[in-house]
Amino acid sequence: MQIISDGSAVSGDVRTACSIGVYDGVHLGHQALLAQLRDHADRSGLATAVVTFDKHPALITRPANAPKLLTSLDQKLELLDLAGIDYVYLVEFTEERAQTSAADFFREVFVDGVRAKAIIVGEDFHFGRGREGNVELLHAEGEGRGIDVTGLELVKISADALEPVSSTAIRRKLAGGDIAAVNAMLGRYFEVRGTVVEGDKRGRLIGFPTANVPVSKQMAWPADAVYAGWYIHEDGSRSMAAINIGRRPTFYEHAEQSLLEAHLLDYDGDLYGGQARVQFVQFLRSEQRFEGIDALGAQLKLDISAAREILGD
Repeated sequence: MQIISDGSAVSGDVRTACSIGVYDGVHLGHQALLAQLRDHADRSGLATAVVTFDKHPALITRPANAPKLLTSLDQKLELLDLAGIDYVYLVEFTEERAQTSAADFFREVFVDGVRAKAIIVGEDFHFGRGREGNVELLHAEGEGRGIDVTGLELVKISADALEPVSSTAIRRKLAGGDIAAVNAMLGRYFEVRGTVVEGDKRGRLIGFPTANVPVSKQMAWPADAVYAGWYIHEDGSRSMAAINIGRRPTFYEHAEQSLLEAHLLDYDGDLYGGQARVQFVQFLRSEQRFEGIDALGAQLKLDISAAREILGD
């Protein structure tokens, strides 16, 4: 997959079928659209392209209310690559770019940038200054340039689902700790990434050492709770894990922020400084305060046993 920087273009003889969106999470709705994009490109002899953004546009247009991200930029690009996309046109979203009219954006990006012959988007997509651009405008701008435009219905996880799959719906389920619903809408395990740092070593002192993984404040987290999941090592191998997200009320009465700690089952190596990928498989229990270390240790044994049962082959 080739990354095209904002203001650049695909090579002169390339023509594309393209889509555009934030693509945060690259969830099942996105995946369905990308599958149709690939199919159209294959039938028409075109390359595939996705126009997306280096940051969530809301960080510029409404920073106080910008949503937490489900995927970092690196992870989003990895997922688009896995989806078989040929080109990603990466818009550098600045205050100046936010003021670009929809018509100018269409010309700069779709016509000059990715040289589109077809555009496929979700039926509710908006773009350009003040979100003035929509599917109707895409049709109008594309008609005189020989660019076909298709607006697709949004995808539901099932026929009786109350709402379509969306990044917003996933964030809401994540905040409620409903990791099963999150994973169903993503089509994979929800994952956070970070560098393992040295903690206060309380887990090691009570016989349950953990990998402490700070996560960017711009990223979405599951609700404070204990989960069964996988810890993916830098070499791609994985370890079963009991994962705690919380403020550790047994030790701290007023912790300022939640921490992510993963206890790896059947592993005794050194993880400090390593790049961790932590995948959440199933909710085990809510976080709670225990009367002492013995009570906490007894519960941790139960958590580990439950995680092993869920994750074991």
